[in-house]
Amino acid sequence: MERKIRTDLAVEQRELVRGSAAETTELPGVRAREDMRKGYKVTTVDVLDEEGSKALCKPVGRYTTIELDALIQRAENAFVDAAELLAELLREVLRPDMGAGTLVAGLGNDAITPDALGPLAIESVMATRHLKSRMPEQFEAFRPVAAVRTGVLGSTGIESAEVLRAICESISPSRVVAIDALASGSLDRLCRTIQITDVGIVPGSGVGNNRAELCERTLGVPVVAIGVPTVVDAAVFSDEESAKGMFVTPRDIDSSVRDTAKLIGYGINLAMHDGLTIGDVDMFLS
Repeated sequence: MERKIRTDLAVEQRELVRGSAAETTELPGVRAREDMRKGYKVTTVDVLDEEGSKALCKPVGRYTTIELDALIQRAENAFVDAAELLAELLREVLRPDMGAGTLVAGLGNDAITPDALGPLAIESVMATRHLKSRMPEQFEAFRPVAAVRTGVLGSTGIESAEVLRAICESISPSRVVAIDALASGSLDRLCRTIQITDVGIVPGSGVGNNRAELCERTLGVPVVAIGVPTVVDAAVFSDEESAKGMFVTPRDIDSSVRDTAKLIGYGINLAMHDGLTIGDVDMFLS
């Protein structure tokens, strides 16, 4: 029996579709390219039209994936290079300007380690909106950034989309950056891949717990989503009925999630504030 593989990653979905169809060329409505940047493999999948969207079951937009092999191997300057690369890729989709505010949202449940990526990343994001308004001269070179942990519906009784919509109506950001844990179809990509997309996100979709979509249509501003796969559906490995609803996660998930969450936070900081270094971010957050 053919197993249905659950994945949030566009690069994996493309591989699966091409493999099942025995395709050796590009899919209609889908364009992909691979590059090496700062020692990391970067794959960009563009879903160009409705034909491509139907083929990949992904909304029209851009999906960029960074493979973190050098970081996992603790190569020299790996964290700095990865943070700077992430910042470059984020600037390409965020196009931040000095007057525009950004709301960074950490999605997920911080009490469950594989789902704690978003809340942990917020710990490394420099919140500057209040500083810009209270001390404009001292923070003239910074852009206004607000950061929030949305919590989960089971704990708050409020959908993340409802929380963020209310905040957007109150502070009027120009964009939202949403950070969430994802599901992968491959063990090799767990905590080793970062996906950036400009189409928003449906929290919980990777584990079959779909919540309200976060996108420009629902929040009124563009939404950039950053995700890291932290679980694989156990059904990938077993046809047993007991495998349904179970997920596999790495043994070192605690340190892996913390490391990637910090990387995402630092990448956002470098993307939003021109001229910052890793040392500057360390000092600000200390």
